[in-house]
Amino acid sequence: MSDVSPLVIEDLGHHFDAGAPVLSGVSLRVAPGELVSVLGASGSGKTTLLRAVAGFVTPTEGRVTIAGQDVVAGGRERVPAERRGVGLVFQDFALFPHLTVRENVAFGLHGRADVDARVDALLTLVNLEALASRRPETLSGGQQQRVAVARALAPSPRVLLMDEPVANLDAGLRQDLGDELRQILREAGVAALLVTHDRAEALGLSDRVAVLGSQGSGAGATCLQFDTPEIVYHRPTTPDVAWLTGDAILVKGEARGDVVQTVLGSLVLATPSDGPVTAVIRPEAVNLVDGGPIEATVTGRRFTGGTVRLQVQVGELRLAVEVPARGAPAVGTNVRLSIAGAVAATR
Repeated sequence: MSDVSPLVIEDLGHHFDAGAPVLSGVSLRVAPGELVSVLGASGSGKTTLLRAVAGFVTPTEGRVTIAGQDVVAGGRERVPAERRGVGLVFQDFALFPHLTVRENVAFGLHGRADVDARVDALLTLVNLEALASRRPETLSGGQQQRVAVARALAPSPRVLLMDEPVANLDAGLRQDLGDELRQILREAGVAALLVTHDRAEALGLSDRVAVLGSQGSGAGATCLQFDTPEIVYHRPTTPDVAWLTGDAILVKGEARGDVVQTVLGSLVLATPSDGPVTAVIRPEAVNLVDGGPIEATVTGRRFTGGTVRLQVQVGELRLAVEVPARGAPAVGTNVRLSIAGAVAATR
């Protein structure tokens, strides 16, 4: 593999006409064979970022480089969309209904001598050989997704861009098909950029996650944190990153080294700090323990199957606790809690 990163985005900014900026100073790099998710709330500029890479939007600031070549820089398009060597997978898959699976995959390969061999290889990769003669309307949502991925991979793109590729599938299918998609991309060895507002999708599928969010009123979205799923979840750098990557309990405190003093008592910090901080506690770190150091009262109770999600009150602070359904305490019960493991500190 080349040492040149398939995709580099540097200080990207964009605003539409005279409006407020949508993106501001976004920088990230996708390595060969890597899947990077861009996670953000609705309206955070995720799709605009994807469209800027694809060539459907020319950003007003910054640079996009694909395989070592500047495709846009300084508010000017250097390479048109059709010559950038990117593949696209959309939410609705956008398959051609009048073409078979095989014809859909072969659509972008006109003029190549190895069309049949390339299509055969891709149908094998996505495990659709037996369905090659079927039309899209006869396929399940997951099968249509795999056809869309195979078609996007057919021209051997330098970068694959995906806009919430499993969002339109039933909830029960999303995880399995997401895992399947990740395996397909690993085997294909293509660099991929996926935009999503689904934190489970971003954390579960990605090698790294770029979390987009605003740093102030009227400011465009920027990359608040760019790291592995484990680090952005367990060590978020801002409260916004904490909220975007999972359920979080935010508690003000005073840090001294690897300990922070809070209304919940002394908590161990994942990263040493000093001064005023906000401790980020994930609900799974809160446990009901006989004789635990924190007194609380159960104020809410929601059955979720094998577990019950409790709301508990500690002074003015409300915490979420997940416990086994069997023997879960009723609303109004006084309980004791402990916080397990280290917590993150944000400013």
